[in-house]
Amino acid sequence: MKSSYGLIGKKLGHSFSVPIHNMLGNPGYTLCEIAPKELEAFIKAKEFKGINVTIPYKTDVIPWLDEISERAKRIGSVNTVVNKNGKLYGDNTDYFGFSYMAHHAGISFEDKKVVIFGTGGTSLTARTVAEDEGAKEIVIVGRRSENNYDNLYLHYDADIIINTTPVGMYPDVEACVADLESFEKLCGVIDVIYNPIRTDLLLQAQKRGIPFTNGMPMLVAQAKTAHELFLDAKIDDSVIEAITKALERDKRNIIFIGMPGCGKTTLSNIIASKLDRDIIDTDDMITVSEGISIPEIFDKYGEEYFRDAESRAVKEACISNGKVIATGGGAVLREENRKAIMRNSLVIWLRADAEKLATSGRPLSKDIDSLRKMEKYRYPLYKECADVVIDVDPDNTESNITEIEKWLSV
Repeated sequence: MKSSYGLIGKKLGHSFSVPIHNMLGNPGYTLCEIAPKELEAFIKAKEFKGINVTIPYKTDVIPWLDEISERAKRIGSVNTVVNKNGKLYGDNTDYFGFSYMAHHAGISFEDKKVVIFGTGGTSLTARTVAEDEGAKEIVIVGRRSENNYDNLYLHYDADIIINTTPVGMYPDVEACVADLESFEKLCGVIDVIYNPIRTDLLLQAQKRGIPFTNGMPMLVAQAKTAHELFLDAKIDDSVIEAITKALERDKRNIIFIGMPGCGKTTLSNIIASKLDRDIIDTDDMITVSEGISIPEIFDKYGEEYFRDAESRAVKEACISNGKVIATGGGAVLREENRKAIMRNSLVIWLRADAEKLATSGRPLSKDIDSLRKMEKYRYPLYKECADVVIDVDPDNTESNITEIEKWLSV
């Protein structure tokens, strides 16, 4: 191991641990991939001051530790090991991370029926926290368990749903562990996945106005607690939200939606330049892939053909991270596109007066009457997707940029 502190696991390519611990004040924190046959020798060598442990070693390390905390014993796994003068002490900081995540989202387990998808280590952590915080009933759902996905109807009275499985995680982002429509009592949805930022499970919760959270606050909160154990020092919990916001700001795309002619292409290019981010224009992707202009696509193949090409472009663009994306005005028409737009992006709706929208070269908005009809149909779809709504004047780019920058700095 190249450092006194770090993360060990089998595969660590997508880990956020290094930037998190760097922001916590540990610049020497490193990643250390270890094969199963190497684990015992690594632990017994004790050539570290503190390590975090991830899949698949959270249980495997226990026999080689000198002491583990009571909460780690109850959960049955260790994710943090501290070398105290040659004695190895194991703890489970995921417990604090999970509890923080739920509370931060305004989700309480007290007197609630909690359904947990998954049977692995994170499921055990979720169950332990829910028990300690007064859950009325806890149901663990697994593929081969007594409670499984075939008899999920038995638990449609759940108050809180927690997903601890990888279903819906990148790159298989269109998968979803459950349809929430039949869960009429839900008052909280937790998904420990954080890539994408909003899984389809969370998009369902958001659409229904149910409090929800992804797993990023848990990841940061458990790292903060591990850092305290490493250095035997207390850190204020306020850093958790600050680091979570910083990570999501860096990883999220910034995507612009709105009516044709509202300035999406112009404004996205300026914002991309100011933020030093790559720019993706889904209309440009379509013209490159088809080899002809969008009006020509409409004339030659029709609107349905164009919408199919648009869906492919939107999905490809939105699977990325940290980009600025401009969409076509009709990108929100299909539900599959709206989901793609919302999963991993800060969605900014550029709302403009139809009287000021440009119509030249636009197949479906050739005159003001067409624009008004389009506006009436599309506005609810823009509203469904939008995290931010900015009223723009297509003739005043400087003012529009100022308003966008205000929101991006929040």
